[in-house]
Amino acid sequence: MKILLTGATGYIAQRLLPVLLEKGHEIICMVRERERFAGKYAATKNITVIEADLLAPDSLANIPKDIDAAYYLVHSMSGKGEFSSLEEKCAENFIKAMENTNAQQVIYLSGIVNEEHLSKHLSSRKNVEEILASGKTPLTTLRAGIIVGSGSASFEIIRDLVEKLPVMIAPKWLYTKCQPIAIRNVVEFLSGVLLKEVTYNNHYDIYGPDILTYKQMLLGFAEVRKLKRHIFTVPVMTPRLSSYWLYFVTSTSYSLAKNLVESMKIDVVAKPNNLKDLLGISLIPYNTAIKIAFDKIEQNMVLSSWKDAVGRANYSKFFAKQIKVPQHGVFTDRKMTITDDPERAADRIFSIGGESGWYYADWLWSFRGFLDKLFGGVGLQRGRNNKALITAGESLDFWRVLYANRKEKRLLLYAEMKLPGEAWLEFKVKGNKVIQVATFRPLGIAGRLYWYSVLPFHYFIFNGMINKIAH
Repeated sequence: MKILLTGATGYIAQRLLPVLLEKGHEIICMVRERERFAGKYAATKNITVIEADLLAPDSLANIPKDIDAAYYLVHSMSGKGEFSSLEEKCAENFIKAMENTNAQQVIYLSGIVNEEHLSKHLSSRKNVEEILASGKTPLTTLRAGIIVGSGSASFEIIRDLVEKLPVMIAPKWLYTKCQPIAIRNVVEFLSGVLLKEVTYNNHYDIYGPDILTYKQMLLGFAEVRKLKRHIFTVPVMTPRLSSYWLYFVTSTSYSLAKNLVESMKIDVVAKPNNLKDLLGISLIPYNTAIKIAFDKIEQNMVLSSWKDAVGRANYSKFFAKQIKVPQHGVFTDRKMTITDDPERAADRIFSIGGESGWYYADWLWSFRGFLDKLFGGVGLQRGRNNKALITAGESLDFWRVLYANRKEKRLLLYAEMKLPGEAWLEFKVKGNKVIQVATFRPLGIAGRLYWYSVLPFHYFIFNGMINKIAH
C-alpha cells in the first residue's frame, strides 16, 4: 500500500517509518525541506520524499493522488506565539488536499482530552481533530497522554530532573494524574489501525496500564535508575516560576516548558476501550518502558529525538538558506593542522559534542551554555542522539547539523544559541590535513563587539580543539 507520512522528520514519524517499511508499504514522506531528510534514508527502498508545506496550499499538489492512507503527525507546542491558529490552518489545508486523492483513511495522533477544562495545547489538538473529521476521508484518531521512550520530550525532561536533582522543590501539580504510554505501544497502535475499517470515523484513547501522578513517575524513574531522590511540594509556585524551573534544569525550551506546565495542571487519564484487544497489543508498564528506553540509549540506538525539530518560527527554507556558508561580511577563524591518522581524526569529528564533549576547555563550553540559557537560548543540554553517528537535521548541543558526510569527512554546524549574528562551525579532513573553520556574520555593532570580546577565548579553545581532533 502507498502511505503518506506527514511530519516525517518528527519524533513519532521517525519511529513509525521503519515499522511501515518492514510491513512492505511504500511510504511518501512529506517534509518542508528535502535536504533535512534525504541523507538518512538515501539508499532505502520504498521511500519517496516530497516537499510540501501545510501553510502553503499550492505545495500540497505534490501529494500523489494514488495514496491509500495518510498519517497526520503534525503539531507544535514549542513554538512562540499563537500556535493554535497555525495548527488550525494546517489541518484545513491538509483535509482539502486529501479530497484530491484516493486516500481511504487519515490517522491522527492527538492528546487525551477527557477533562472539561483543557490547556491551550490540548484544546488545539481537539480542534484539529474536529477539522480533520469534517473532511470526506474517514478519520481514525488515537489520543495519547505522556509518551515514554528514548528521545521523547517527556522522557528526557523526567530524566534531566531525576538525574540532576537529588532533592526537588516542586509545585503542587506534581499530584496531577496521568496515564503514560510506551513509545513502542504508540507505534503498535498507529500501525495497527492502518486501513482497519472498524476504526474509521472513531477515536480511541491509547494508554499504558498505570495511572500515576507526576511525582510517582519521577520517583519510579529514580527507582529504575537506582537513585535515591526526595521530592517536596510547595502550595504556591506560579506558572512562570514553574516554567523557569523546568527550563533551567532540563533541556527543554522556555516556550515548551510554559506549555507543558499549563498541560500538567490537568489530569490526563484515558477512557478504557477495546482497541488493544482488537489489535492484539500487550500494554507495557511504566517502569518497563523506562528500562526499554535506557536499553536503547545504552546500545546507541536512539532513532529520533524531540530536540531535532526545527520550529516554524526558525524555518524559512532553513537548510537551503544556511548550508551555504557566507564568504563576505563575516569574521572567520580558520585553523589547519596535520594528522598522522585521517580516519581517526574523522571519527573524532563525527563524535564531537554530547557525552564526548568538545575536546578542549569543556568547562568554558558549559559556561557558554549556561549563559545561553540565562538569555533564553537552548543551552548545551540537548546532547546528541548517537555517540558516533550523526545526520543532517539533528541537534548537537546548541548547534544544528546542516551537513554530515562521513565519506567526505565533512561536518557543518549552525549555531542555535543566542547570538548578535549567525555562526557556523565546519570540520573537514582533506588528505592528512584537518581543517576547522568558524564563521560569524555579525548583526550590527553588537555583533562586532561580541566577536572581538570572545576572540581571546577562541584562540585557546579552537587551537586546543583542532589539536585534540588531529592527535
